Amino acid sequence: MGPDDCIFCSLLAGVGRAEWMLRESGADAAALLPLPDSCLAPGHTLVIPTEHCVGVQDASPLALHAVNDLVQRVAQAMTSALGAEGVNVLNASGTAAGQSVPHLHVHVVPRWAGDGLDAWPTGRSSHGAREDVRSRLNQALAARPRPDGI
Repeated sequence: MGPDDCIFCSLLAGVGRAEWMLRESGADAAALLPLPDSCLAPGHTLVIPTEHCVGVQDASPLALHAVNDLVQRVAQAMTSALGAEGVNVLNASGTAAGQSVPHLHVHVVPRWAGDGLDAWPTGRSSHGAREDVRSRLNQALAARPRPDGI
């Protein structure tokens, strides 16, 4: 699936209806409310990059930076405007992680003590590592250095 058949890209292009929390001309990220049946708490907000990318693995550094900046702004607004005592920042990148819309999006969920929401994983993966995980990750990270200036 590419940008032509992506629901978030369509919404960004003005096709379809969205409840935008923040959408500034020329910005690299935008924020909108999720569909009512998937709202986890009052003020739950989705932050998306304006460029099409599926997840954190293929997002440009610019898109990741813009999304993270806006996630922080949304979290601060939840604290000041809603009296949230904390936030959960949730992302699933890839179908095996539970991603349902193939466009990078981050859920920012306001939280209050005793609100009854459990948004933290309680189980553990049954997938076993075949070799030394730290060594394999270190090698992969060394092979893909960060771009200059980021």
